[in-house]
Amino acid sequence: MSFSVIVDSCCDLTPEQRGTGLYTSIPLTIHVGGTEFRDDDQLDTQLLSDAIALCGEAAHTSCPAPADYLAAYEAAQGDIYVVTLSALLSGSHNSAWQAAHLFREEHPERNIHVFNSCSASAGETLAAGEIARLAGQGLPFAQVVLEADRYISSMNTLFVLENLDTLKKAGRLTKTQALITGALRVKLVMGSTPEGEIRKHTQALSIRQALAKLVQLMAQDDSHRGKTLCIAHCLCHDRAEHLRMLARKSCDFARIILTETRGISTFYANTGGIVAAY
Repeated sequence: MSFSVIVDSCCDLTPEQRGTGLYTSIPLTIHVGGTEFRDDDQLDTQLLSDAIALCGEAAHTSCPAPADYLAAYEAAQGDIYVVTLSALLSGSHNSAWQAAHLFREEHPERNIHVFNSCSASAGETLAAGEIARLAGQGLPFAQVVLEADRYISSMNTLFVLENLDTLKKAGRLTKTQALITGALRVKLVMGSTPEGEIRKHTQALSIRQALAKLVQLMAQDDSHRGKTLCIAHCLCHDRAEHLRMLARKSCDFARIILTETRGISTFYANTGGIVAAY
């Protein structure tokens, strides 16, 4: 059974995933000052990060239009599985869902399902990978959807950012959190709720301490055992390797993979940001 996995560009695919030809990424757009950055394979994330740092205005993003998704559906082969970033963080999920509704009207014989990852970045990476694994086993479409939904419901996403300016400007932090990080310069260990919103877990005085606390949170959660940990990093490979080393010492993951953030994750995480999902 042939299939296609379509993701939005907040999904930080690994080089191995990109090489399979199974995944199609629909780009979001980042607006920094008067410059637009399309989050596709041509985007230079270092250039984007530098532009954000130099821009005094509040940058913003825009999600794909339903027509962008619909064009990808029309070109896809076999069963279609779509993974978007959290519906509570972006309109990307709604655009994908609207396009799927139109696609079903024109192609009632085709199978298509839109998953809300309730996450972003590394969380989407894992969800997309699990869907490809299940579909690659030749499982029926309905079974892939059921098991992938269960997998997404069991995922956890944690992150530590060097710079929270973009999240502050975008209103993703509470006033108290923004005040704490601004006045005390502490590093927050954040995560996603089951519904896909952002919440604070704990805080530390340095990035290294924050990463250590992130690993403690994972180690205390027995559900991590035997899972895959995906670490997405924003222009900080050494920091990601340090986190991988800490996780190997304290946790029982079956596999730990690293990937680089693309444009949208880079926009929110900024240079030095780390996102871990399992």
